[in-house]
Amino acid sequence: MGGSSKLGESVKESLEDYFTYLEGEQPHAIYDMVLACVEKPMLEYILNKVGGNQSKAAEILGINRNTLRKKMATHNID
Repeated sequence: MGGSSKLGESVKESLEDYFTYLEGEQPHAIYDMVLACVEKPMLEYILNKVGGNQSKAAEILGINRNTLRKKMATHNID
């Protein structure tokens, strides 16, 4: 579980940078922004790890294969 806490720390650091960059401006839609930033590289990484096998990738991700395919289409992942 050490990896998940490291991932969480990376997200916190990235959010700190984001808020610093805003310089007092009001943030918008952070939830969707973070998910979009994390989801595509995660999907690409897992698909690469399993050699493109969508069934294996979906199992590792804990999602349905059809859901994976929809997410791949959303992020323009072949």
